[in-house]
Amino acid sequence: MIRYAEAVLAGHPDKFADQIADRILEEAYSFDDEAYAQVEVGVWSDSIWLSGGVTTRRPFTTPIRDLIVEVGRAIGYTPANHIDVERYRIDSHICFLRGDPRQWTNTVNDQSICIGWAGYDALTHLLPPEQFLVHAFRRALVAALREGPLAGEGPDGKLMVRVREDAGGFALEQVLCTLQHRKTTSLMTLMECLGEVLSVAYAALQKQDVRWVRSWADIDLLMNPNGPLVQAGSDGDNGQTGRKLVMDFYGPRVPLGGGAISGKDVAHIDRVGAYAARRAAIDAVCSGARTCMVTLVYGPNIDEPLDVCYVMDGRGTRWPKPSFGHAKIRKLGVDPRRACRMAAGDHFVDSSLPWNNIPAGGLSSLG
Repeated sequence: MIRYAEAVLAGHPDKFADQIADRILEEAYSFDDEAYAQVEVGVWSDSIWLSGGVTTRRPFTTPIRDLIVEVGRAIGYTPANHIDVERYRIDSHICFLRGDPRQWTNTVNDQSICIGWAGYDALTHLLPPEQFLVHAFRRALVAALREGPLAGEGPDGKLMVRVREDAGGFALEQVLCTLQHRKTTSLMTLMECLGEVLSVAYAALQKQDVRWVRSWADIDLLMNPNGPLVQAGSDGDNGQTGRKLVMDFYGPRVPLGGGAISGKDVAHIDRVGAYAARRAAIDAVCSGARTCMVTLVYGPNIDEPLDVCYVMDGRGTRWPKPSFGHAKIRKLGVDPRRACRMAAGDHFVDSSLPWNNIPAGGLSSLG
């Protein structure tokens, strides 16, 4: 079976938009620990458009420009990398209300289909192997762009992998990487550095998991096949919140639910429902199932889901329907101060998050 997965770096315009939206969400929680937020962001060229609503009991006083500049600098949008975050013209139509947000956050305020998935084992962080791999490469590139052999390049970039999975293991067949770079960096130098970073990351995975069977020398590498990429970020493409959902969730082999995550408060059913479904799927795998997909269907102003569907390979623990009630799952342990960091692509990759971690007892299927 051939599998594919894709990821983009934090400087991709879609991810820039996601991180701005979630940085505004983080800031809202500094004024009210039960804030309501639903923020959409669009970027193109030197313009940023924002819409939506934020409700807090204390007035939201932080200038939006300050938050955008903070996000852009953290990503690497500097004059040396072609895009200076200070240059953006900002057109904000966010409605900031001072009031009690609990009228929206204490209930399911929209319909939603939420899907959670888990499978394989701890070596793939209970993710599809190709999804785990592409995010491992993404994290390696981000680290190298900050203080490694690629320091100063980027920050926009994309990755795609092709993996053949059979009884013999996981055979990585192809890696496609497109990376923004400085005008003064030659493609040859860029390709050498990219190859070094990815090969080291792959060797580390092979050391941890013998199922990655193919040697690095036998993998087809495509690096910047379209040639130099200097003019990137929002100068190369437009960006919007919620456009990288396949990357944010489980890759193309697992169905998507109905809604994006970024820009929505941590009690919003699209966000907390997706996290609860992932937690329930992991619990099923930890108790014996080989794979599990949990689908939750919610209706407005109805606390418990209208439907709960488990699809399992093997047998594992199922949460009773009342356990998925909004009043319970919104206490799942979502830390709004980490929203912006998760928006870069870590919603279901970061094993330290409470809906992703493996219980102390480990996976029963692994003995």
